[in-house]
Amino acid sequence: MRKTKNKKRGGKPFSIFERSKIETRWCIDFKSISEIAGELGRNKSSVSREIQGKPRKGRGRYQAHIAHERALKRIQNRGNTSKTSKLPDLKKYIENKMIDEQWSPEQISIRLPIEFRENKLMRIATESIYQEVYRRVKRDGNGFVKTGEVDLRPHLTRRHKVRAKKGFRKARKLERESLLPSIEDRPKAVEKRNRLGDWEDDTIVSKQSLVRLKNMTERKSGVTLFEKTADGSIGSCDQVAIKRLSRLPKSVLHTLTRDRGSENLNWKHIEKELGLKVYFAHAYSSYERGTNENTNGLIRRYFPKKTDFAKVTDDELKRAEYLINTRPRKRHGGLTPLEVLFNETGVAIYS
Repeated sequence: MRKTKNKKRGGKPFSIFERSKIETRWCIDFKSISEIAGELGRNKSSVSREIQGKPRKGRGRYQAHIAHERALKRIQNRGNTSKTSKLPDLKKYIENKMIDEQWSPEQISIRLPIEFRENKLMRIATESIYQEVYRRVKRDGNGFVKTGEVDLRPHLTRRHKVRAKKGFRKARKLERESLLPSIEDRPKAVEKRNRLGDWEDDTIVSKQSLVRLKNMTERKSGVTLFEKTADGSIGSCDQVAIKRLSRLPKSVLHTLTRDRGSENLNWKHIEKELGLKVYFAHAYSSYERGTNENTNGLIRRYFPKKTDFAKVTDDELKRAEYLINTRPRKRHGGLTPLEVLFNETGVAIYS
């Protein structure tokens, strides 16, 4: 009997953790494909195919979550068709229960065997219902509802328009934790506030538009600088930070402490442009950047929540910044942040 050779199988697909590392190493650290492959223990041709010529920055650059979603979709589509497409009664049951009775996919799944004990076709797993919900919308929730289909997303408990892939956020968080310089390694002098030049920054969000405020606050004097960003991207936020801080002398640029938001991840570029050291606070520990958080509260006095920063003029921002920097502070014995900065350095922010 003739033996058939086993068909050689392809390599194991990249995990979301590996894709997150590729994004970090390729787009932020600017490592070569060979270096990334060596770190992952992968063939460099596999990494090259994964990146597919994506640029390191700008439009169309490699993004781990998008690449992972597309890979999962390709895997799911291998011989996978909607179960309800050939079972109109099952499809109608799901729609009626979700729309009329506000049942969850899990409730529908566990109820079917009770109501249809003899009909084995009236069975569907919870996960399959979720897939059915998002399969009805083009581009997995990012597009229009397909012709002839009912949009079931508004009838889900959380009403998510796009379904987040399981494990992605956790993997990205682990990746960031292991690569970002920690506040634990920050010089002790920063905590004592006995020198000028240790800054904290943050981004204030406007839910009414993509425009945000990037705020930088000096820990000892309390001087704060803020300006609008076009959006919450890394490039837009870093552009404002570099623009405002680069106008100051190097003697007052020692450290910058940030949170772990995605807009802050290109920290090496900030270090290179400003000549300071960047450190990251622990996740969910805003108290470690208390100076900046308190300053955000002052800014909100002038621009309360629900303010559309796209409609705020540059003159309004400059006036608010000046008023905050000329407020007497109790910890300075009645001196203002600007006076503290000028008395120690001779630097005048406003000429």
